[in-house]
Amino acid sequence: MSFIQQAVLAKKAALAEAVSEPMAQLGTRCADVWPDADALDRLLRETIGSIPHCHLLYAWDLNGIEISSMVQASGADPSWRGRDLSQRPYLKNHLPFKGVMLSSVYMSQYVPRQCITALQAVSRDNHLLGFIAADFALDDLLHDSRLTAPDIHWQQFRGDPAVRGTVFMQERAPSLLDQHIDEVLDLIHQLMSHHGVFHSKIHFSSGRCSLWLFDDPYNYRLHRVDEIVNPDFCLAYPVRPYPENAKVSPDQIRHVLDEFKALRFADETIYLRSSSLNIMNGLVGLTFSCDGSHYMPVEEFMEKDLSFWLGSLNIKPEVAAV
Repeated sequence: MSFIQQAVLAKKAALAEAVSEPMAQLGTRCADVWPDADALDRLLRETIGSIPHCHLLYAWDLNGIEISSMVQASGADPSWRGRDLSQRPYLKNHLPFKGVMLSSVYMSQYVPRQCITALQAVSRDNHLLGFIAADFALDDLLHDSRLTAPDIHWQQFRGDPAVRGTVFMQERAPSLLDQHIDEVLDLIHQLMSHHGVFHSKIHFSSGRCSLWLFDDPYNYRLHRVDEIVNPDFCLAYPVRPYPENAKVSPDQIRHVLDEFKALRFADETIYLRSSSLNIMNGLVGLTFSCDGSHYMPVEEFMEKDLSFWLGSLNIKPEVAAV
């Protein structure tokens, strides 16, 4: 299970735990007056304040027809009574015969906000009558939540099948960056070690470099080869101390850049088209001529030699790592 899936499940589990008891109590009370719309409205208005972060309560029957008003803390809107809600995304799934079910995120038709709906089954004498729906806006639910830390591990993404199908009909065309590769990589090393660049991406084939800096992380700088090989280029970037919390050392930066060069020239058919390095999350990115991309931690990248990437390509192209 990915860290994204884990984060989503954790947030949904927390919401379900917070609303299960008040929703269950509301379901029991609503069963006593079902399907009296006015009586349901009164119960919903009395209860909405006890359900954390809920901004909208309403009731609908087994056919997906709303029988109550749309109830908010500010009042009830009866204009939606009798409306068919059966085409809402969460009603296309299996509905709960007891307890609470949470929907996926969707855009509310009633208010223009992204929402999650909690559905509470309403039953009398073990006979399902309908459901109470409680809507929760994401901007309320996530207001105080923290961003989940990413799980850094090796990931591979296959590229355009049209490119992969013709990869052995092509050869690397030397680029301007290839002609100045040592100068460019030395400059990248200096910028990342001494000038506050925490993320760099090198486009070998098209001859450009993209740089992200601590001083201005929301904007990246794009440079041509002729700019980078200018001896005075570093004057444009202030000297900055190397960050103590970086996951990549300056020596590892040099090692990674040397491996980029080796992968660029190791084979005339399968070769490195672009690469990236981020010293803060320790992630290396590689895109090859076959359009396949890899992302992996620096330590894992440094453990692999050229034979891992290219060793079997000239014999069995169909099983190539890239």
